[in-house]
Amino acid sequence: MIPAYVFELCRKFRKESTTAEKLLWKCLRNRHLSELKFRRQHPLGRYIADFYCVEAGLVVELEGKVHNQAEQREYDKIRKEELAGRGLRVMKFDNEEVLKRTERVLAKIVAVAAKRHLTL
Repeated sequence: MIPAYVFELCRKFRKESTTAEKLLWKCLRNRHLSELKFRRQHPLGRYIADFYCVEAGLVVELEGKVHNQAEQREYDKIRKEELAGRGLRVMKFDNEEVLKRTERVLAKIVAVAAKRHLTL
């Protein structure tokens, strides 16, 4: 069961995407990356994945400076553990990495998705 407020947040986050999120979404949408189907700002229980690939059980998260704060790091740790407990793999990238090394980020995503897809 997904709380209603989570769906509202998903819509809000889609409208307020960062530059890095927009760039990565352009690369992931419509199966542009290795025919993998990604969803953007997708609810997973009470959490929201920046990008989620069902077929590979993969969550891709982009992180800005807020993720350097102690409270946010603790929240992120708990969130990652809960998602891992559901059998999902969580990959994290800094916004700057996505903007400056896009091809490398995409290659990492493909490599992890390929491994996960083969084992599912």
